[in-house]
Amino acid sequence: MAAAGWYHRDISQVVAEGLLAKASRDGSFLVRDSESVKGAYALCLLFQRHVYTYRILPDDEGLLSVQTIQGIQAKCFRTLPDLIGAYEHPNNGLVTPLLHPVHRARPDEDSGEPGRGRGLCQAASGEGPAELVTLPTDGEDARGWGHTVPCPGAPTSSRTHIPQQLHQRLQEQVHSSPASDFMGFMAEYLTHHVQLDLEALCHGHPQLRHLSTALATACRALHSEIDFTLAGLETLARVFDPPVSPRSPAREQVMPLSCSKNIHPHLQGFLNSDPDLELLLNRISTVNHLLSSLEKKVLKSLQETVTRHNLALPSVAAAPPPAARPLAVQSFEVKVGKSQRAALTVDVESGTMTVTKRGSSSPEEVIPQDKILQLIKYQSVQSKVRLVCARENQKSLSRDFIFPSARKREAFCQLLQLMRIQHSNLDEPELISVYVGTWNMGSTPPPRSLASWLTSRGLGRTQDETTACIPHDIYVIGTQENSLGDHEWVEFLCASLKTLMAIDYRVVALQCLWSIKIVVLVKPEHQQRISHVHTSSVKTGIANTLGNKGAVGVSFLFNGTSFGFVNCHLASGSEKTHRRNQNYSDILHSLALGDKRLGGFDLTLRFTHLFWFGDLNYRLDMDVQDILTHVVKKEFQALLAVDQLNLEREKNKVFLQFSEGDISFPPTYRYERGTRDTYVWQKSKPTGMRINVPSWCDRILWKSHPETHVVCNSYGCTDDIVTSDHSPVFATFEVGVTSQFVPKEAPGSSPEALACIEWESIEVILKTTSRSKCYIEFHSYCLEEVQRSGENTFQSCDIPGFLKLGWSSKHLPVLHPILPDLEYLGDQHLLLSIKGVESCESYGECCLAMRSAIGTTAQQFETFLFHRGEETGSVRGWMRVRVPRGRCGTRERLYEWISFEEEDAEPEADAPMCPKPPPQRLRSRPRSLPEPATGYTNPAYFIFEGIP
Repeated sequence: MAAAGWYHRDISQVVAEGLLAKASRDGSFLVRDSESVKGAYALCLLFQRHVYTYRILPDDEGLLSVQTIQGIQAKCFRTLPDLIGAYEHPNNGLVTPLLHPVHRARPDEDSGEPGRGRGLCQAASGEGPAELVTLPTDGEDARGWGHTVPCPGAPTSSRTHIPQQLHQRLQEQVHSSPASDFMGFMAEYLTHHVQLDLEALCHGHPQLRHLSTALATACRALHSEIDFTLAGLETLARVFDPPVSPRSPAREQVMPLSCSKNIHPHLQGFLNSDPDLELLLNRISTVNHLLSSLEKKVLKSLQETVTRHNLALPSVAAAPPPAARPLAVQSFEVKVGKSQRAALTVDVESGTMTVTKRGSSSPEEVIPQDKILQLIKYQSVQSKVRLVCARENQKSLSRDFIFPSARKREAFCQLLQLMRIQHSNLDEPELISVYVGTWNMGSTPPPRSLASWLTSRGLGRTQDETTACIPHDIYVIGTQENSLGDHEWVEFLCASLKTLMAIDYRVVALQCLWSIKIVVLVKPEHQQRISHVHTSSVKTGIANTLGNKGAVGVSFLFNGTSFGFVNCHLASGSEKTHRRNQNYSDILHSLALGDKRLGGFDLTLRFTHLFWFGDLNYRLDMDVQDILTHVVKKEFQALLAVDQLNLEREKNKVFLQFSEGDISFPPTYRYERGTRDTYVWQKSKPTGMRINVPSWCDRILWKSHPETHVVCNSYGCTDDIVTSDHSPVFATFEVGVTSQFVPKEAPGSSPEALACIEWESIEVILKTTSRSKCYIEFHSYCLEEVQRSGENTFQSCDIPGFLKLGWSSKHLPVLHPILPDLEYLGDQHLLLSIKGVESCESYGECCLAMRSAIGTTAQQFETFLFHRGEETGSVRGWMRVRVPRGRCGTRERLYEWISFEEEDAEPEADAPMCPKPPPQRLRSRPRSLPEPATGYTNPAYFIFEGIP
């Protein structure tokens, strides 16, 4: 089975169709894993330039058969090759016999493009309860347990006797083990350090920091051996690469090797003929397994020791968290009118803003926060803001202020927003601040202070000093090459934030994959608002079995808003662009996060807000001396134009429809350690000198559902943390959130009026060579269950490679949300999945906002379809959301209090200024990327409209 060349494992539907189109012969076929049924297969068959997909299903006894229509007897086979062999003959019910198998690419043919060799990633996931991880008490050292503290109530003899017993058992093993050098490291651990791990376990800390350090030291020689061997394999692979055109993109240099049970199909022929190579791969797999399981085994043994000898500490009542530090009164110098100067003073604690003219000893006006109706930011003048205030005569007064810089204006607006939040009467927050940080620590301990990183100070778009120490609601810290123990790192972060913010942050989740770590911290008052915590990890290192590269992720609900966070470390090397793209695709497909009911949807559509960050390792395609010249002159736009990540996003290879803040800071890699004045771009390797050009390897991107509120307030890097060759990167966000909606009318108090979602028509254009009939699935948290449409009523495939489908209103379901209130429906979204009738597999998914469709007349929508990170088509149509009378009440959200003004137009005299919802806010994007098109990005989509 594994050797069958026509079996392509877990490739996507789009990739399968591309391979068959390349074969271009009727009867060409391949088999892949089914996306809709676990353990089933999909048989893809080309006939007359169209791909037909048949499901191969196992029965209760494990026999395989091609799915047939009702009433037709299915033919059963014991193995997949037996089934394929039978259908090579005519008159078996397929559109054509299986004539020409499409084989997997050979190792020297694989370019590393997305979709090749999928299904080899090893993913791990976990689901956390609503309870959060508790932190250590204040008396513990924030940097770990470097000192030995006796366990009260435990005899000293029992504590000292345990390491002696373990050491004796090690000595018994040494006589039969050839690894005497390795055992020397282990003897050192058992003699001097196992006691420290045991003491930490007594205090309730299960992370074996000293064991991790000992294993890392003992395995250090393995890194150089792997680097040396891998470099040789890459060199050998390049020898056999076919010639490529100078204009064509560089091919991936080597296929990842696989191990043990996950042997890649491309290598199967070698393994059948060379048992030594198979033995080598099995040994690599064994090392990976032992490193992954050893810590758990040691932890279990020590836990049993603690229980057996009664070494556990008695529980200690946690001290109440200290009160948050009050915010100081802040003043801003502004210009009023043409030449007049004034000072604006914001007192968040008292909820007032004061205007004082220059030279005056008394304030001109004191404005309470509830009298401020609206803040309007001017886009034409980045430092200008208009303040609209209520007056006693029911008329509003507007005043314009010009700040010294745009950053000062942002700080002023943030303080007024915070003041409004603190003095609002809302039980649940509508607006929270999220901090995201990423740092490749270079396998070096961090400095004593992370203040600049955690307060967003340094280079780029940074926080103003007046707002830098305002605590964020959520901190998400992602690191790579982090040599600290898991618990030690968490304690260090919490202690750092407590020093800066005077707040004991709570740990939502910690997920680690070797030296890749992600930590999520929240304010104590938000602890009960966090639920449905999930964690997961994916390995994309050598053969996708080693965790030196890969990703870790965390997802959760904050009241009614879903969040996802992914921290990754992708393949390194300027020439490895295709492999990085493949890493991204593998992570996207294998990371198990979010609601399990949405498992069939693209990961980027499962969350209201998804943040993706880490050492993405994309480089600059420019000569190093030219790069250094542009950096010195701060000509970043010229560098961003050759940034590999931007170039791949332009080609829709990765991060489709993601956003990124404007980059106005120098490349964060590769600095000389100990300084930020010099880039070290040469590195000696066993194969020669390697060039690592300065690049923006460390990035933060995000993607949110349509018509939601998310604003990036800062994006930059530090300039004073110099322990690594990477600089830490930070970004802060203002994010709108929803809470559990409580209707004003109790259920049953009046005849129940239903809201409804109606469709006039839906039109879909798919990038596919299939002729399959399709249906649409509708998912939403506002629906009691998944709804499904009928089959499409219109179908056209006149344009090669594209399928146009249409549904009339009669074949589309009327959806009834569980609550009919306008305020509730305005926050809801619909997820649509276009699925084939025969295969029940998705051709593409999308997300629609309900807010803009609320009303009595149908509104048009148009968006793209995605599947497994690829753009697979588009969908458009007409929909309306009807809300019953009496349920149309709504209110202004806190984040709608600040709006934008395109033109610098003065309001009419004495005209009342009423708060109005802001226009859809355009999110920041790299300037090197073109502005998004208003229609379909693929020109072929326009052919159906008659456009040449």
